[in-house]
Amino acid sequence: MLAAYITHPDCARHDMGAQHPECPQRLGAIHDQLLARGFLDYMVPYDAPLATPEQLGRAHSALYVQELMALAPQEGILQVDPDTSMCPHTLQAALRAAGAAIEATDLVLAGQVGTAFCSVRPPGHHAEHAAAMGFCFFNNVAVGIRHALDVHGLGRVALIDFDVHHGNGSADIFQGDERVLMCSIFERGLYPFNGDEATGPNMVNVGLPTRSGSDAFREAVTQHWLPALEAFRPELIYISAGFDAHRDDDMGNLGLVDADYEWVTEQLVAVAQRHGQGRVISCLEGGYVLDALGRAAAAHVKALIGA
Repeated sequence: MLAAYITHPDCARHDMGAQHPECPQRLGAIHDQLLARGFLDYMVPYDAPLATPEQLGRAHSALYVQELMALAPQEGILQVDPDTSMCPHTLQAALRAAGAAIEATDLVLAGQVGTAFCSVRPPGHHAEHAAAMGFCFFNNVAVGIRHALDVHGLGRVALIDFDVHHGNGSADIFQGDERVLMCSIFERGLYPFNGDEATGPNMVNVGLPTRSGSDAFREAVTQHWLPALEAFRPELIYISAGFDAHRDDDMGNLGLVDADYEWVTEQLVAVAQRHGQGRVISCLEGGYVLDALGRAAAAHVKALIGA
């Protein structure tokens, strides 16, 4: 079965300034690698729709959604936090990014595609229930997961986060939600400077020391994630796919390589095939050095689509 490739031109219009690492060119770097390697031949393109306030409100407070929409500037750049700002195109891009997760959920659960990759920005995993931060406005994956749980009626959904930074926003939204198992790795001592203490029994957090490398990453997955996933038996797996743990990305220092992203995705696809009819949805998070981002994302997608 083919996979979905969900993106939208609006996602490249969000711009936080010439020197900001979360730049519009990130999406082009991924697309170029997928095209060059022939992976798009295995994927069906879809335009990301705009998420609705009702859909956003399943993961965020209604007041926060209203306030963020009201903040959107008509011109110039508005600083939301020290790392995060809005331009006149940001809100539209953020609505598309969250809408992509909704679209992916509907497509996968309808059986129209087996897996989906959402190549969207802004990213989402730092966005908390009622706060934007860390380049993130809406928590895209959380919006998709709550859609799967509350609209489609699933009872067990797993969220896997291999970004170099802890997905504090996702943890904030899902702490204590027995329907969701969140498994994450991250580099200790990096923004947002938390994650070492799990915020609920449904959290499997593995903080890794600087320069841990491939072996430590794969051991964490094998020793911690996979047993928890097998016990949980997820009906659907979502991935917060951040590629800034790559050794060529100066945002972190875990030292992963392209092959690690292919390997971990193969492990997750295998879990999904055993327990969730092979259903996996991946949403782009971090990854800021364009060449490394494109290569790592392509390795991830290769395993996701079984190419």
